[in-house]
Amino acid sequence: MDDQTSSLWQLPLHLQSLIQSELNEGEKITWVGTPIPRRFSMRSIGIVLFGIPWTAFALFWIAGAAGFKIPDFQKGFDFFPLFGIPFVLIGFGMLTSPFWMMRKARNTAYVLTSNRAIIFNGGFKTDIRSFEPESLGKLHRKQWKDGSGDLIFDKEFRFEQSNTRPQHDLGFLAIQNVKQVEDLVRQLIADTKSGST
Repeated sequence: MDDQTSSLWQLPLHLQSLIQSELNEGEKITWVGTPIPRRFSMRSIGIVLFGIPWTAFALFWIAGAAGFKIPDFQKGFDFFPLFGIPFVLIGFGMLTSPFWMMRKARNTAYVLTSNRAIIFNGGFKTDIRSFEPESLGKLHRKQWKDGSGDLIFDKEFRFEQSNTRPQHDLGFLAIQNVKQVEDLVRQLIADTKSGST
């Protein structure tokens, strides 16, 4: 596999700075990648599908609360239908989630070093997570026909307002040449084991 450390300089400046400041002394980069924005945004398809009936019901509720007619401001204004607006805004957020996911992808970087795997999740703030070789033993690869895919290290459960625990994949998501990156990660694991014995 070609040396892809030059990809570091193609990242946004704030990510370059974060990556360089994250590295320990003597730690070398072996691979740098970013999510494919279109593929990454597909992870929000479930949110979009849920957002369609949510938004439709919110709009229907507002229309019903207004008596299914255009307000007549000469007779005063009824504020009750306005209580549905926050729900419409939530629905709009769900429907536009692919856009926000694509934006997040452009501010996300994945780094494999001589010591660990690091995820820099972008957005309004950057969440940095490190995975030592010992925690990478449960690798799981999802691959598409074009060779891109997800290299999953672990799954995370998050409690949400409905008290549900949806699973979220942790790893290098929506990357090019996922099999080759998996080989690099497995080599890191093997090197660590051989060095510890």
